[in-house]
Amino acid sequence: MTANEHIVFIVDDDARLREALIELLASHGMNAAAFGSAGEYVRADKPNMPACLILDVELPDINGLDLQRQIVEGDHPPIVFVTGHGDIPSSVRAIKHGAVDFLTKPFNDAELMAAIHAALDQDRERRAELAELNELRQRYLRLTPREREVLALVVSGLLNKQAAAELGISEVTLQIHRRNTMQKMEAASLADLVRMAERLEIPITHSRRAGGERT
Repeated sequence: MTANEHIVFIVDDDARLREALIELLASHGMNAAAFGSAGEYVRADKPNMPACLILDVELPDINGLDLQRQIVEGDHPPIVFVTGHGDIPSSVRAIKHGAVDFLTKPFNDAELMAAIHAALDQDRERRAELAELNELRQRYLRLTPREREVLALVVSGLLNKQAAAELGISEVTLQIHRRNTMQKMEAASLADLVRMAERLEIPITHSRRAGGERT
């Protein structure tokens, strides 16, 4: 891991702790940016790379737990809480809303570094999944309206004959649309296409009726 591959954000009103954390991270070859308040962090421009947020609970402008609640639905890095006044309800609330860890000051450097590495790994995985989903969406946008209809019927489990009847087209035409759909979505198999449709949350509105010829 190099400093150019990630960034660790530090939000704590204790200047000495911020400096100590920056030095600690630098000794591990890790890049960091520190802020004295939640407002400074929120307003700052942030690079588009895997990240982790070390967040104090008691801040001058807002409680760290409240900040977590405000940003939880947005695009934010995994949080490692640090606090000098930890309690069980606060730690439970933090973890329940997705925090990687909740450490009480003074904390052990090793456990902090372990939490940071876990947070960065989590953010890398999240970013990879998001990139894959965005790619699937781009493929889906390349489909014609008819091909999208075909996709929805095919992944619902309808036979070619049933899907063709549903759309009022011939089975041969349906098969052409189905083939084009598979190619544009870059699906290796029907099972692959079904998994893509699930990722895209394409609604399943039909189901295979009993009987009929398999295709």
